[in-house]
Amino acid sequence: MLNSLNLCTYLIAKSQSGLDVILNPFELYTIPLDNWINAAVNFLVDNFRPIFQAIRIPIKFALDSIEAMFQSIPPLIFLMIIGLMAWQVAGRKIAIYSVAALTLIGFVGAWKEAMVTLSLVVTAVAFCVAIGIPIGIACARSDRLVGFVRPLLDVMQTIPIFVYLVPVVMLFGIGKVPGVMATIVFALPPLIRLTNLGIRQVSEEVVEAAIAFGSTPWQVLWQAQIPLAMPTILTGLNQTILFALGMSVVTSMIAVPGLGLMVLQGVGRLDVGLAAVGGLCIVLLAIMLDRITQAFGKVNSRGSWLQRGPIGFLVSRLLRFKKSDRAQQT
Repeated sequence: MLNSLNLCTYLIAKSQSGLDVILNPFELYTIPLDNWINAAVNFLVDNFRPIFQAIRIPIKFALDSIEAMFQSIPPLIFLMIIGLMAWQVAGRKIAIYSVAALTLIGFVGAWKEAMVTLSLVVTAVAFCVAIGIPIGIACARSDRLVGFVRPLLDVMQTIPIFVYLVPVVMLFGIGKVPGVMATIVFALPPLIRLTNLGIRQVSEEVVEAAIAFGSTPWQVLWQAQIPLAMPTILTGLNQTILFALGMSVVTSMIAVPGLGLMVLQGVGRLDVGLAAVGGLCIVLLAIMLDRITQAFGKVNSRGSWLQRGPIGFLVSRLLRFKKSDRAQQT
């Protein structure tokens, strides 16, 4: 009787464990994906680190040059340059806001940090443009390439931002250059996607008409498709700039200086004021760059370059002077 009871208990326990395995098969085996990724990154570090260090050279040169230029310009001269550029491109209201925003950044004691952050963003966006627009154009001309690039863009946009930092630090070290590279990876997808979308949305009738008039494929691309797709491409550029600014706080975790480091230090010290100042300055820069880049897409609706901004003001004054001079001579 006891043996049969033990046998029944054993069979019940075994059936229960079998049912648990059926309901939760993941208990049987776990894929060691983390070990595989660590092995792959270690393999790259051990065998290809000189290549990754060579990639740093153009980025470091561009970043150091842009930062040195921004830091060497006196703040008042920089305000005048930005004001005139914003007036010429985006209009008087955006110019006034740009000068006011940068002035406020200077008075809260974050001018140097803002120039560092601005140089990081400009460098990252410049490389994003150099990489993203050609890839977007190539994707618009090849469905097969789109099928290959789209999953990569999905991964780049959906993977947590902090995950970028570990392989970047292992391959490139810490500092500003690795921060720029992480920013490029994060901010690149919108530009590729919207460049591809903008060129694909160009009317087929326009392309057929250009071909009918004897245009070569390159002439169709540069003289018809890209000009018509420019508003969409500039929207992608706008998103890239905002993504790059948003990445500034994250990259501060790998010793990247700037406004993001102010926010990180404020959080670490529970200094609400310091964190708020850094965040406010990032917001001011983001709004300024957003409005200026958005204005590029409305250039044609606002007249030619000679009819607006400081250039238009000087041209109009010069024409008035000539008219008055002729009136006096007559």
